[in-house]
Amino acid sequence: MHINKIAELVNKNSADAIILFNESNMHYACGFSPSEGVVIITNEGTGYHIVDSRYTETAQENSKRTGLNVIETSTAFASDVESIFKKHNIKSVLFENETISLAQYEKYTKLLCDTVFLPLGNQLMRLRNIKDIDEINLIKTANNIAEKAFMELLPEVKAGKTEKELAALFDYLMAKNGSDGISFDTILLTGSHTSMPHGVPSERKIEDGDFVLFDFGATYKGYHSDMTRTVAVGHATDEMYEAYNLVLKAQLAGIKALADGVKCADVYKAAYDVLQEKDMAKYFRHGLGHGVGLEIHEGYNASPKSTDTFEVGNVTSIEPGIYIPNKFGIRIEDLLYISPRGRENLSKITKELIIL
Repeated sequence: MHINKIAELVNKNSADAIILFNESNMHYACGFSPSEGVVIITNEGTGYHIVDSRYTETAQENSKRTGLNVIETSTAFASDVESIFKKHNIKSVLFENETISLAQYEKYTKLLCDTVFLPLGNQLMRLRNIKDIDEINLIKTANNIAEKAFMELLPEVKAGKTEKELAALFDYLMAKNGSDGISFDTILLTGSHTSMPHGVPSERKIEDGDFVLFDFGATYKGYHSDMTRTVAVGHATDEMYEAYNLVLKAQLAGIKALADGVKCADVYKAAYDVLQEKDMAKYFRHGLGHGVGLEIHEGYNASPKSTDTFEVGNVTSIEPGIYIPNKFGIRIEDLLYISPRGRENLSKITKELIIL
């Protein structure tokens, strides 16, 4: 149970309670994503979820599983927070110093003037980064939805279609297949536009011989998926094949390096070195991967400056790419889970270059 894990975190910090406002952190505790509300969990494991009438029924349904006490506020969240703090004599509380607004911080520190506010830092995020089997299954479901939609989209990818119309169709197919919403704005780029790592779909039409890059994800019960595939339309030149196979070789090297206890920076270096051998690392302009879960980018990342270390329970993307301005870009991305039994690739779609 996540409530017990959070209570352990409270005790580890010698605090009386933790107060959560961040939507993803609240979801971790209450089982869904309210746009507003407050979660309080004491060091004894007693938890409260304060909601307004929009979320009462959903919160009560989820509380059967989480064990949180649901309170529908009749005045304002702050007054209910104050009552709970008095009831449990809370004199020290962990708070989300990395995400709380200044206005909210000032409001609650003034209201709870006898309580010491202790910065949470990234401790809850690190806890969230260690996924349990239920969370892994939700991520797998989101990933399966996205992959099914991708395979249904491929027959529609042909010369004359625009980036925008295909991106819109892709989002529709993910929704039709069960996605609660897209993980992020779908990236669907063609031809020379593929050299922009996070380009935005435009009215550009696919031409014969183009690369088409798809970076996409679905969500299911709050959990995200993330995948990138690059295909060619009509035909591919020898240069395109050579560049594609180099990126694939780099990705496989990064995946091979990924394991419990390995530094994130070392996993990045494994992929980078493959590109550097062919003097192509200069076109690799982002990190190799990032944590994925209740947020599309969460926790650690595999970059040269990272000081983090991978551990069992982590879910991370591995996504090297090369981006040659005014020519083309290639990115190949899988989602990996470091399980107690070893590394598991959650992405099932082929990585051989597809020619449509």
